[in-house]
Amino acid sequence: MPNSHSPRYVIITPARNEGAAMVETILSVVAQSVLPAEWVIVNDGSRDDTGSIIDRYAKIFPWIHCLHRPDRGFRSPGTGVMEAFYEGYSALRTRDWEFLVKFDADLTPDPGYFQKCFKHFADDPQLGIGGGSIYHIANGAREIEHTPRFHVRGATKIYRRECWDDLGGLLIAPGWDTLDEVKANMLHWQTRTFSTIPVLQRRPTGACDGSWADNVKNGKANYISGYHPLFMIAKCLRRLGKRPYVIGSAGLLLGYISGFLKRIPQVNDRALIRYLRDQQLRRLRFAESIWE
Repeated sequence: MPNSHSPRYVIITPARNEGAAMVETILSVVAQSVLPAEWVIVNDGSRDDTGSIIDRYAKIFPWIHCLHRPDRGFRSPGTGVMEAFYEGYSALRTRDWEFLVKFDADLTPDPGYFQKCFKHFADDPQLGIGGGSIYHIANGAREIEHTPRFHVRGATKIYRRECWDDLGGLLIAPGWDTLDEVKANMLHWQTRTFSTIPVLQRRPTGACDGSWADNVKNGKANYISGYHPLFMIAKCLRRLGKRPYVIGSAGLLLGYISGFLKRIPQVNDRALIRYLRDQQLRRLRFAESIWE
């Protein structure tokens, strides 16, 4: 049973065709030194055995619940994940949670992962969003996915209840996992990845889509989020020095420009976009900003 003397937290996990990883993820959460009060796993129209695996463990652990969504027939990065997340959120039975966790189905945390994360929250009352440092194994070696310090990967987000309430919800579109942190900082919360708390992701971020499609998706997400054009150009130029060379930058730029040409709606929050762009311009001037 969940430990009543620890922070009361709930987990929501969208899962689509994760049968190869699902068992290991469930067992790694079940083995945590601090257990969740509730874990809602949303089977997002999987065509493999994801749903049956979740159902099997839900019968063993009463704090695990499974929701089954119909198959939409295609992957929907960003939007589909958030639709599944919110369906799980609506199904939560636990109302008095202190922390809300969005946790992907291909992660394997160490047994003390959540306990260590909550120690950071306990030490800093202004910390609103946090999460572990994601790594994957490539050629037998551990590779950390580096991010700006304020950014927490969408795969492992932990929201403090008060910060979550201040945010007033997440964007149901690509870019949600940056705008939540930007808005939190605008509202004077702190957000950060815990560099000393690793969590294994069994495939690199974006691996499902392939490098080109993932960069195009990210560029479009940057447009939807309201990124400043100058910051976007600088981002693409910096990306030239990373693999896959040129292609990554071209994909980002194409995604961003396509958002403009197709008149894709941007986030409907002008104050948030102004704050975001101000922080980006500060970064370009080498002034203090959230993009440290």
